[in-house]
Amino acid sequence: MILGAGIATSAVAQTQASASNLKARCDQLISYYDRFGVGRSENSDGVRNHTRIAAGLDCEQGHYEAGIASMETLLKNKHLDVPPAPTGIAQSVEPLKPRGEKRHTAQ
Repeated sequence: MILGAGIATSAVAQTQASASNLKARCDQLISYYDRFGVGRSENSDGVRNHTRIAAGLDCEQGHYEAGIASMETLLKNKHLDVPPAPTGIAQSVEPLKPRGEKRHTAQ
């Protein structure tokens, strides 16, 4: 009986973590669109875009998959690259090269 309770608790924790990841992805895509998809011209729909508004409402109401799908489609339609989902793992960074190293290796 204790084993069953432990498995149920583990499943609930995974579901909560998954929902947290989906919420973060939804917020990421909306923020990305608000930053790069909004123009300064009079003809830009920007944050008044109905797809963006609907996706924001979906995310607020917990319908993360629908919001994510809408935002990815909107970004593609606006010819913007869809940013990769955050993995929570630090990405490796190329080490800095001293100035002039490129010149020395080319010779």
